[in-house]
Amino acid sequence: MMTSVDTDLMRVLADPIRLQIITLLARETLCSTHLIEETGAKQTNLSNHLKVLREAGVVDTEPCGRFTYYRLKPDVIATLASQFADLAETARATAENNVKRSCP
Repeated sequence: MMTSVDTDLMRVLADPIRLQIITLLARETLCSTHLIEETGAKQTNLSNHLKVLREAGVVDTEPCGRFTYYRLKPDVIATLASQFADLAETARATAENNVKRSCP
């Protein structure tokens, strides 16, 4: 029951601003103006974070007039959560069976 967590995605989500962005997008679809107001980030900084999230496949965009709205892709987060759940189950089984590698 060996499992691993998507380390590239973890790096993307490890940034506090990006984590704040995905938390906000989990609640509602927002445009960059809303995200600037909520995060306090500068426009260029926020744009860079949104680009990283888009390229990682974490958010989708939706053009609406002169604005672009951002939406969290729940399946990506669900997959990551599942990987952590598998990891926790492996750790639980290891602890219950007192599995440890012997020293040379």
